[in-house]
Amino acid sequence: MTARIIDGKQVAAEVRAEVAARAAALAARGVVAGLAVVLVGDDPASAVYVRNKTRAAREAGVAVFDHLLPATTSQAELAALVQRLNGDPAVDGILVQLPLPAALDAKAIVDQLDPAKDVDGLHPVNVGRLWSGLPSLVACTPLGVMRLLVASGTRLRGAGAVVIGRSNLVGKPIAALLLAADATVTLCHSRTADLAGEVGRADIVVAALGRPEAIRGAWIKPGATVIDVGVNRVDGKLVGDVEFAPAAERAAAITPVPGGVGPMTIAMLLANTVTSAEGRRG
Repeated sequence: MTARIIDGKQVAAEVRAEVAARAAALAARGVVAGLAVVLVGDDPASAVYVRNKTRAAREAGVAVFDHLLPATTSQAELAALVQRLNGDPAVDGILVQLPLPAALDAKAIVDQLDPAKDVDGLHPVNVGRLWSGLPSLVACTPLGVMRLLVASGTRLRGAGAVVIGRSNLVGKPIAALLLAADATVTLCHSRTADLAGEVGRADIVVAALGRPEAIRGAWIKPGATVIDVGVNRVDGKLVGDVEFAPAAERAAAITPVPGGVGPMTIAMLLANTVTSAEGRRG
């Protein structure tokens, strides 16, 4: 068996086209969806990511307000900016690019976001609503994972799903979304006793551990769907958390790295921004 490759670039392009159509419908009523992006410091990877987000947003008809702050920005200064953006009627979504410089308390900043503008889905109100089965803004990468699973034709209801990684940004919200889709979910992590056994029983494997090729291809259940969220640089190459080639020999469908989950994150950020605009401004 050779797995079908789940093309994240193609699915992300479909999402961005949908977002552009929704943004155009808002614009026809005089409403321009607005995204504020806050970048503190000069982390090169974050800077590239922010540039890509800004370009994609403008292409989709979403206004972008970039706030590029020096690494010396104080907690009080950043909090004051967040409060201003919370009150700005032109801003529908606020993205504070993480990680912040070590001197800043990221949790305190996230807690100060207006939940209705929290397009990263990290505010405790949005997290609580997600786990309660209520409408909420959901973290972008998990939303993208779910869209890829749907695009791949993977059956979710009744399926056994293993999520590897328990971060607030990826692992936990993916588990909540899979539960809401009627999958039976096992949430694994670096301390799981028999990770190979858990993976081997799963119809769906979502790997978000952050360790290069830690999920061995031989563990994959024949016919499973594998979504690899990991992005790791090894010897100048990008590899995922799953050992790709042997996994692709056993899986029915699998995402590549790069070109799988990565393109979905920005697409779902734009979708969240337009969703916020539609909700806030009718």
